[in-house]
Amino acid sequence: MRDTAKLNIKELARNLDLSVSTVSRVLNGKARAYRISEETQQRVKKAADELNYVPNRLARSLKLDKSDTIGLIIPDIGNPYFAEIAKSIESQARQKGYSIILCDSGDDISAEEELLMLLMSHKVDGIIIAPVGTEQKHIVNTFHSALPIVIIDRIFPGSNLPFITSDNYQGAFDAVNHLILNGHKRIACIQGIGNSQPNIDRVKGYKDALKASNIKIDKKLLAGDSFTKDNGYKQAIRLFAMTPPPTAIFALSNLIALGILGAANDCNLNIPEDFSLIAFDEQPYSEYLSTPMTTINQQKDEMGRQAVDYIMACIGNKGKIATVSVKLKTNLIPRRSVKNIGLNAL
Repeated sequence: MRDTAKLNIKELARNLDLSVSTVSRVLNGKARAYRISEETQQRVKKAADELNYVPNRLARSLKLDKSDTIGLIIPDIGNPYFAEIAKSIESQARQKGYSIILCDSGDDISAEEELLMLLMSHKVDGIIIAPVGTEQKHIVNTFHSALPIVIIDRIFPGSNLPFITSDNYQGAFDAVNHLILNGHKRIACIQGIGNSQPNIDRVKGYKDALKASNIKIDKKLLAGDSFTKDNGYKQAIRLFAMTPPPTAIFALSNLIALGILGAANDCNLNIPEDFSLIAFDEQPYSEYLSTPMTTINQQKDEMGRQAVDYIMACIGNKGKIATVSVKLKTNLIPRRSVKNIGLNAL
């Protein structure tokens, strides 16, 4: 028996005694523009359904030089922050008739380079990438290939790459200033990937907030090397063992904060009685923890929306569009994880 799932458009047209162009226009939603009768439209759609016709998107993309797909590369799909951004991008793209090819680089620069090449070989119409954030040459090469591309979250200052990110400096400054206003002076910071731009900006915000209040920076209170839960746990254990320990910890990612919570549980420490905690990035679970967590909220949906809008504008104008440079505002969401210690601060 013939495998009808592999029926091509020429065979479908022959079965209907219609031209290939007529069948193609009906299946691509262009029947009205070409004044194809309602009766013919129904015949084509019914036959396509009964014969299990599946369009050959690859052949179509090669012919039209357009695949109606956007590539998306993120560092860690297991991170709720990136998962929310990916969800926003997929939703926005689908509304515009585009599909997403989602790739996870695992925060590995070699994997990121391979994924870029893979997406280009699949003839995607554009690429949205949240890079590892330590090297940019391969991304710059893609940009110069004329394929629409935009960076989100982790950026490369000084380059001409289009980007949409958060105001990481101001968010960090606001977080530390909030702790200071609640009497804290011995404030630790657990950071992520040291040479990634979000980390650089957040650490600068942390330090500048301390300087603005004439609080001496203790290098022993700043440590960490990744935006992971394991890093948060390991560094929190070290901080808890210090004499004296910090009265507050600023976590530079939501996963780092989860690691800190795990360490506090294992050390029988309570928040905010034993130490206060602020995390960079709001998550759906933040307000439902046993002690609701104070966070710096990022506009994840807006970041996804603007990224898709930029790619679509590039596609529509064949790349002839001004390079976008956006820093979205963050906002502090205060909750019970920060204790006002007033004059008891060290």
